[in-house]
Amino acid sequence: MVGRVFLPTKKVLDFPITALRFDDQIQTILKWASTRESKTVCVANVHMLMEAHSNPEFASVLRNADLVTPDGMPLVWMMRKMGARYQDRVAGMDIFLALCQLAQTQNLSVFFVGSQTEILSRMRKRLEREFPQLKIAAMEPLPFRPLTETEDEALIKKINYSGAGVVLVSLGCPKQENWMAQHKGKIQAVMLGLGGVFPVYAGIHKRAPRMIRDLGLEWLYRWIQEPRRLWGRYATTIPPFMWLATKQLLSSSRLAGVFQNSSGD
Repeated sequence: MVGRVFLPTKKVLDFPITALRFDDQIQTILKWASTRESKTVCVANVHMLMEAHSNPEFASVLRNADLVTPDGMPLVWMMRKMGARYQDRVAGMDIFLALCQLAQTQNLSVFFVGSQTEILSRMRKRLEREFPQLKIAAMEPLPFRPLTETEDEALIKKINYSGAGVVLVSLGCPKQENWMAQHKGKIQAVMLGLGGVFPVYAGIHKRAPRMIRDLGLEWLYRWIQEPRRLWGRYATTIPPFMWLATKQLLSSSRLAGVFQNSSGD
């Protein structure tokens, strides 16, 4: 049995975020997908890290993921401050588009799990137009209730028999990350949690313009689109994240100062 390969990481609020450039992260995912390895990929933003900070079970899910991408710009800025100078953003929508583009050329099929029938059908139409060579193994919406054991076994069989190398999961955070963790070792494919990407690609929500994304203000753009749903989440995650991140940076700069002083003695 091959041992687990550990990718380079930087810790943000004590959670390991994969410190590789965008293209390297995509190539890592494709390499796993080509041999149908059972892997989990979490696409991390401030909300996910704060969820893990307050929930020990979810913290364990995040720490045990095979790859954790820095989706939110605040995570990217933190990683750069901690030594990953050239770290770029590895965002859900960009991962989605890159995987669909490259899966066509590498003969990989993609299985879509979760979301709603209407969203999936809109996605299929757009995918067929933009990525005509993409092999869509299946698109399986899931009910809001948990699946029965029999239903779950049937879904696992369907995914594995389809030959898909990539499974894109849209159940929202932390539900999709928990689902992937529960199916690791059962589903022979790379599972990626891309909750918010499906409705954007389907044309139901709009993605923020690049300038707003680069400024780290995508959360504000999304909040303007869905104020009721997102107000509570942002109010309880953004201020505490800023406090904890500042504390971490101050603490690491103090440590660096201690080491410099001791080496100068």
